[in-house]
Amino acid sequence: MRVAVQEAPFDLGAEAAAFAAGARGAGAVVTFTGLVRDNGGRLAAMEIEHYPGMTEKAIASIVDEAVRRWALTDALVIHRHGRLGADEPIMMVATAAPHRADAFAAAEFLMDYLKSRAPFWKKEIGADGAEWVAAKATDEAALGRW
Repeated sequence: MRVAVQEAPFDLGAEAAAFAAGARGAGAVVTFTGLVRDNGGRLAAMEIEHYPGMTEKAIASIVDEAVRRWALTDALVIHRHGRLGADEPIMMVATAAPHRADAFAAAEFLMDYLKSRAPFWKKEIGADGAEWVAAKATDEAALGRW
């Protein structure tokens, strides 16, 4: 299991290939990559803040929970912080399991957690100023199914 909270960009293909290559005993690997979304073409950048140490510990705890709840052989979470531009990869989740149902469910669980509960603070910066991103009821509802 690996959790990385980093400012540097990551190579999607390399990360997915390395994860799959190490997924011994798995019959399924699921990967998901989230991108910085530019709704309406007004986003100049997104700034993501976090508390080092606390963030990694919180994410590692939820990865451990996913491993316990589903038959995972491995899991990976990468999440970036700092200043990111539109369409840049912001996060990646990968799960490996003997069967696809567990790999998909665990990946969705981790993505829902990262979207609604992971200790990150996001600020969207546009031509008309900056605004903190508020929590969405739909994200909380998605997490509620778990």
